[in-house]
Amino acid sequence: MSNVDPPLIGVVACNQMLGQHNYNLVGEKYLLAIVNGAGGWPLMLPSLSHQQPIRTLLSCLDGLLLSGSPSNIEPQHYRGEASVKGTLHDPNRDATTLPLICAAIESGLPLLGICRGFQEMNVAFGGTLHQQLYEVEGFIEHRENKKQTLDEQYGFSHEISLVSGGILHDAWKCETAEVNSLHTQGVNQLGDGLRPEAYAPDGLVEAFSVIESTEFALGVQWHPEWKVKQNPFYQSIFKAFGVACQRRAASKMRYHGQINSIFKRKKNN
Repeated sequence: MSNVDPPLIGVVACNQMLGQHNYNLVGEKYLLAIVNGAGGWPLMLPSLSHQQPIRTLLSCLDGLLLSGSPSNIEPQHYRGEASVKGTLHDPNRDATTLPLICAAIESGLPLLGICRGFQEMNVAFGGTLHQQLYEVEGFIEHRENKKQTLDEQYGFSHEISLVSGGILHDAWKCETAEVNSLHTQGVNQLGDGLRPEAYAPDGLVEAFSVIESTEFALGVQWHPEWKVKQNPFYQSIFKAFGVACQRRAASKMRYHGQINSIFKRKKNN
């Protein structure tokens, strides 16, 4: 058994009402993917609006995962029209993730955004979203059939084309891959500083990376966390993310070791 601690990976929670009380929730599939796919240990980060201590979080974490969610980003964050009636929003999560994304990139914290997290990254970089992608001419159906079983909903839906030289292509070593598709919204205008990593057959951006990031910073529209150990492509994404998080953890350990050595020398002198 290894004596090396796994990297600590933060997962932003969704703020939801259950009964008469607010709860902060994270889907277990994301937590298991961090453990089984990235070799890390998850730490839930509550969505409490603007109260988060970003500097403290960035100093403690070795990575950040932005999960999917039943909710959508409030459209005022990307200059969109008002949402249709009945759309589920999570303003506390918006207020938590959007500033956290920018701070994480600036500090070099490895970052993986999935579905809503992918869309949050695009909005944080000034991009816009299609709110009802299925109503936009030219796009295939990207929504799941909610009458199907979970295994059917999360099964392969369409192929994606990977951009040569990108993070995904380097991790997977192939030009194409099969992915699931369970989203209503999608990228309209790509944010400044983001580079496409993969496209759906209809031309929709399905993945992107952050051009100026010094570390792993990737957003994907599909759900690679689903049964990650059984899917080599999904596993390659989490493995690359985990390697970056381990590198971050090791650099922090070296830094603290250097500080301790300095204090020891001063004490001995």
